[in-house]
Amino acid sequence: MRRTTATPADLARRAGGGRVPAQPGPRDAETPTEVDAVTQGGRTGPGPSAVPGARTGPGTPAAPAGRTDPGTAAAPGRPADQGSVIPGAGPVAGPERPTVRLREGDPDEPPRYAPEWLRLREGADACARALGLLDPLRPRLAGRPGRSGGTVVHDLGCGTGSMGRWLAPRLAGAQHWVLHDRDPYLLHFAAVASPRAAADGSPVTVETRRGDVARLTPDALAGASLVTASALLDVLTRAEVETLADACAGAGCPALLTLSVAGRVELTPADPLDEEIAAAFDAHQRRDGLLGPDAVTVAAEAFADRGATVEIQPSPWRLGPDEAALTAQWLRGWVGAAVEQRPELADRAERYLAARLAACAAGDLHVTVHHSDLLALPRPTGGHR
Repeated sequence: MRRTTATPADLARRAGGGRVPAQPGPRDAETPTEVDAVTQGGRTGPGPSAVPGARTGPGTPAAPAGRTDPGTAAAPGRPADQGSVIPGAGPVAGPERPTVRLREGDPDEPPRYAPEWLRLREGADACARALGLLDPLRPRLAGRPGRSGGTVVHDLGCGTGSMGRWLAPRLAGAQHWVLHDRDPYLLHFAAVASPRAAADGSPVTVETRRGDVARLTPDALAGASLVTASALLDVLTRAEVETLADACAGAGCPALLTLSVAGRVELTPADPLDEEIAAAFDAHQRRDGLLGPDAVTVAAEAFADRGATVEIQPSPWRLGPDEAALTAQWLRGWVGAAVEQRPELADRAERYLAARLAACAAGDLHVTVHHSDLLALPRPTGGHR
């Protein structure tokens, strides 16, 4: 019998997981070009009026799709009725800032993330983020000039808004969140599901801005108290991280950048192919100049070179039987990226993935996916600490 080499797509189908993405596997539909309305509680209204504090403006063309995140994997399928989803919570008032676009006109940019995947990973993300970094952050935010006007947080690549749901209730005082994302569907989810109260009951409001944000200027962050992001650094290049550090330094605001992959994965029980798959995945993450597992080191150097105090803490996913659905999706993406990087692994990877998914379904698999969180505190100015 003649043997054929399985492709990543074949591997996924045989494992019952649909298409194996090259990480993380976004949805296939095109991003709408206009944002007309947002729904909340069954009511449709103009722009983001249903969202407290959201600003509206004329519809603008969607920014080009951004690069996929090598640290994540796709949820299977699509929304039950994609046509019924009203996109977006509205662009920023006035013309779209050129500083919030990424790689304009790149025909190879993939489509957006599936919100199903972002929801699936939200619990693991929340458990993983390094709470210890909030201790040095809180007094810095409280001592910022203009604090009486509240804390202004720019969330870069906000997705469905999980960072805001995690952080806003852990900070005291009034907050205004500026949510940045390329995908108007994700902005819609982020805006309507954003928290409404801070740790002390103070109000939390949101504003949305469409467009990927890997190249920012201090002007784009004018008035910012804090910049946050999740799973962002590892999908940037060195030049983009330098530009992000420049923007934060120029604006004089701290940066809390969480859940960057660290290049280490531990699976129990172990398998002889674990290390080979992991190495191929890491190589896939570094394709086309992306930083992948090197991102936190590069970012720490960039912020430190600009006078910031940098602290890094681990933020691993620890996945067991209670996270079987997330583990299964992560496995498909992890193995799929490895096979895309090294197609000669396909036959062995097919058997490996089937065995790992079976162990996962039986509750016998435990996985630790290592990440790192980074806090950069700029040099205090004007006597504020």
